[in-house]
Order: sequence, then C-alpha cells, then structure tokens
Amino acid sequence: MGQIVALQSLIEGRQVWQGRAVPLPSGGETTGWPALDAALPAGGWPEASLSEILLPADGVGELQLVLPTLARLSKQQRAIAVIAPPYVPCVAGWENGGVTMAHIDMVYTDHPRDALWVSEQCLRAGSYAAVLSWPLHADDRALRRLQVAADNGRALGFVFRDRRHAVQASPAALRLELETEPVRQIRVRKCRGSQPPALPIPFPADGW
Repeated sequence: MGQIVALQSLIEGRQVWQGRAVPLPSGGETTGWPALDAALPAGGWPEASLSEILLPADGVGELQLVLPTLARLSKQQRAIAVIAPPYVPCVAGWENGGVTMAHIDMVYTDHPRDALWVSEQCLRAGSYAAVLSWPLHADDRALRRLQVAADNGRALGFVFRDRRHAVQASPAALRLELETEPVRQIRVRKCRGSQPPALPIPFPADGW
C-alpha cells in the first residue's frame, strides 16, 4: 500500500488542482414578473446579454412578457430599438402598459439579413438600453455575434424565435420558451449561472 499523504500538504504544495465555483450572475434587470425573477439566477434579465424567447406562434404574449421592462426603461428616458417586428405593435396597448413611445425606435428592413445586421449594430452602439428583434434565419454564429454585441454595448438583447429552434444549441445567456398548452406558462430552457428550474412558471394572460 502506498504512502498516505495528508491532503492539506498536497494542497499547500500546489500538487492538487482546486476548482473554483463560478460566481452567480449579478446585476440583472427585473423582468417585472416576480415569479420569473425568483426563478432566474440574476434575479431578472441577465445584464448586457442576449435573451432568446421561443414561441409556438407570433402574438401569444411575447410582448406582454417584455412590456414591464420596456416601460421601466422608457420612463428612464432610455432608448429602445424594435427591429423588423412581424406585425405592427399596438401603440395604444404599449402606452397602456406604461411605455413612453417617444423613446421607442421602430426599424423595418427589406431583408432578414439586414435585420440581423441592424440588430447587431444597435446592440453594439451603446446608445440603446434594449433591442428587440425577430431573426428568421439566424444560425449559431449570428446569435453569437448578437450576444457579443449586447455585451459590448451593455444592452439587453431580446430575440424572438420559433420554438422549433429549441433543439439547437444557443449562445444566448437566457433561453425561455413560452407555452400556451395546456395553460400559458414560461419554461426556462437555459440560464447562465444555474440549472434551469424543473417546473414551468405561470404566465397569466390577464395580469401582471
């Protein structure tokens, strides 16, 4: 039997590699939904990062999900860019949700690739607090560029995509799936700094 050596002596002699726990994300931006904030390691949207929201179809409440954030940022007179939405947002509905539309820039493009390029530039510019986009043909490389741009520009990036992309890996810091059956709820598919919660989060259609 080999010689027994005290573990402490090995550590002090730097003969044992010691891993360090990755610190939990901090400084998250509240989503405005307490149950969702409680489930996320940063206590809200990860700061200066890309959040991917997967949908079964357009118009199932995805804008309601981010509306409290848009309201808070716009009231702080911080600019928000909305890039190539699939339908014209209801201005009255946004205003009823507390959004100051004077700080919302709507940008429409002629080609999906243009939308990706504009989204990246807006995220990277440092002049927008949040950028919302609906990329139709975004691969891993394109999403990674958006993630890096959000980090460089210290902005919140939101991309809305069909849930069929859930099987693909994503560089986004946060990945949520909005489900409508059997009830409307949010499932956390990925969150940097922690394992996703096992249970879905209620997302009522008639309340904040």
